[in-house]
This record gives sequence, structure tokens and C-alpha cells, in this order.
Amino acid sequence: MISEFFFQIAELKKLPRSGWKIKVGLENSESVAEHSYMMSVMSMVLSDMKSLDSEKVLKMAILHDWAESKIGDFMPEQIGYDKKSELENYAMSEILESLPQKIQNDYQNIWDEFLSRETPESKLVYELDKLEMALQAKIYEKDVDPEKVKPFIISAVEQIIDPDVKKVLMDILK
Repeated sequence: MISEFFFQIAELKKLPRSGWKIKVGLENSESVAEHSYMMSVMSMVLSDMKSLDSEKVLKMAILHDWAESKIGDFMPEQIGYDKKSELENYAMSEILESLPQKIQNDYQNIWDEFLSRETPESKLVYELDKLEMALQAKIYEKDVDPEKVKPFIISAVEQIIDPDVKKVLMDILK
């Protein structure tokens, strides 16, 4: 059962991030796994800087896109926010069924907390998702028309409110 789980999550390594492909037109955009890796790095550093529960933040960052290994990487405007949430929750439940019950429960709780955006940890991971997007936009900006990545940067600027994360964002955008 654990091996089934690993095979499922490994699908993220070959799943391109859809926004870069659809909105920017990149053929070889980053994978969801690459995005998750960078999120993990940011999560580790910023949660330690903010003295949050770094273990929880890291787990949240790592599992936040697992559902996409089953359903794909849809932008909310492609299928609607409610439908996307419904598909992700169902997929996450299926994925977690491959794990031992205690781990299943722990990860489900972390997933639920991430979705709630009510704790300092979940708010940080949500904003780091936007920060990583802005970082990737700046990286891609060298290879594409900067106007194509501008909406990603604007979105990050509008959604990041934590002062520490905002400071990093401003450094990235310089």
C-alpha cells in the first residue's frame, strides 16, 4: 500500500504547472513536484524565522498539491473554485487511504488546516504558494514577454499580506 502511495505522488514529477503552460505558453514549465520542492525550502526557512511549528508547515507545504497527482493541475477558472475544491478533497481522501490509519488521520488534519487558512501555519503556507509563484514568474520573465508573467506577480502582490513574506516578495521583484 505504501508503494502505491509513492507511485501516486511521483506522478507530480511529470505534471506541468498548468498556469505556465496555458497563460504563458511555456512548453517546458516547472512540474508540480518542482513547485512543491521550492515551497518546502521556503516553508522551512520562513517558518523557522517566524518561530512557527516548522514540522507542520513543512508537511503542509509538501502535501498541499498531492491531490493534483490524481486530478491534474486545474486553474480554478477552468472548472470553478467549488468544483476544484470538491475534486481535490475527494482525491486527497483516496490518496490518504493508502497510508496507515494514524498517518492518514494526521495528514488529513494538516490538509484540513491548510484549507481553513485560519492558523498562522496555514496562512504562511498559503502565502508561500503565492511567493513561489512570483519567484517562478521572475525566473520565467527572462525567457518570455514580461507582460505574460505580470498577472502572476500582481496576484502575489495582492494576496501576500504577512510582513515577512511581503519583504521577501519585494526583494524578489527588485
